Amino acid sequence: MLYNLFDYFKDTIDFPGIGLFKYISFRAFSALILSLLIALFVGKKMIGRLAKMQIGEEIRDLGLEGQMQKKGTPTMGGIIIIVSLLIPAVLLGDLTNVYVQLMIVTTIWLGFIGFADDYIKVFKKNKEGLQGRFKIVGQVSLGLIIGLSLYLSDQAVVRVPSTQMTKEARAEIVSQEGFSDKVSYFKEEKSTKTTIPFVKGNEFDYSWLSPVKGEAGEKVTWIIYILVIIFIVTAVSNGTNITDGMDGLTTGVSAIVGVTLAILAYVSGNIIYSNYLNIMYIPNTGELVIVLAAFIGALVGFLWYNSYPAQVFMGDTGSLAIGGIIAVAAIIIKKELLIPILCGIFFVELLSVMMQRIYFKYTKKRYGAGVRIFKMAPLHHHFQKEGIDALIQTPRRAIPEAKIVARFWIIAILLAGLTIITLKIR
Repeated sequence: MLYNLFDYFKDTIDFPGIGLFKYISFRAFSALILSLLIALFVGKKMIGRLAKMQIGEEIRDLGLEGQMQKKGTPTMGGIIIIVSLLIPAVLLGDLTNVYVQLMIVTTIWLGFIGFADDYIKVFKKNKEGLQGRFKIVGQVSLGLIIGLSLYLSDQAVVRVPSTQMTKEARAEIVSQEGFSDKVSYFKEEKSTKTTIPFVKGNEFDYSWLSPVKGEAGEKVTWIIYILVIIFIVTAVSNGTNITDGMDGLTTGVSAIVGVTLAILAYVSGNIIYSNYLNIMYIPNTGELVIVLAAFIGALVGFLWYNSYPAQVFMGDTGSLAIGGIIAVAAIIIKKELLIPILCGIFFVELLSVMMQRIYFKYTKKRYGAGVRIFKMAPLHHHFQKEGIDALIQTPRRAIPEAKIVARFWIIAILLAGLTIITLKIR
């Protein structure tokens, strides 16, 4: 909002430093600091308010060390993350940018679904929360909105090298981008191409999955692409939701993922860096950096209260919104196929639950008694249970929760580094 106001009045207002607002780096840093401060200030007030209203977490006794001590800890703290993210994004982002709009819609949309789930659990005393089919409908609907927006919006394009360009078009590009006319020239086009690691060119076109070609094939390709978007939004938001089972686990891992996405968004939206790295140049994604910077600041501020021992839990209000933000950001910058690497923690956590349930049902049906692959799913509870079993059998201490979380953070950092390295691996 402030960016749009300053941009509108830039020729009539003579105020020292106002020109800084045109720089993405300045607005991103400002969004990071502002979101961090809001999270710290609002977090303290919100925790007191939630505790006063007795909005505490109901804990099922799973036999995990220190688990029952968390009973009554304020939940629904995801509101802190959402508020801390949205205020800087609205103030410092370009609200005319379709990508900023999609990120704001995603945050509010999934935040509302998560809030409804938490509300039913806390106030209606229903441990099941919002019925699963309603969550899925909400996630699928959001994926459909994202897919259709990318298909219909004139801003959602990529620039590809063009050998056929008029002198007037070349002159316009040179004047707009401010670099030599000796660099490559580009044309804007709708594209279903995306980034895929470890192959020549690091690109994959969803048109290869289309059974038909030509004009009809283009429409079929977009249908396939939108279905993939729906799947990714649903899978990642559920993955973050499942991972949220230890103090600071989802918050810390998501902040690391957010930093990586911000770097990828910046280089993808910069014509010089994208040309140097030989990756797709996606105009307007620079504005995504402002939203992601606010996202990082909000998570770090929330982590101040959510680290072990947690003073507040994010609940589904936060975890669903976080997953949606990560998924949509990756889709926008054409890096959604890197999610299994970048979000490897979420991916493995979700996979562990699926494997556990499928194998248990299979063995129960075949042998009459279910067999578990892990001592407990999701995976982070398996390591807790491993330590407890060791404690029972031998005098060795159980693995502390904080140590498990720290080790997951380290793995997330390594996966983030690997994700960035894939830009140059072909």
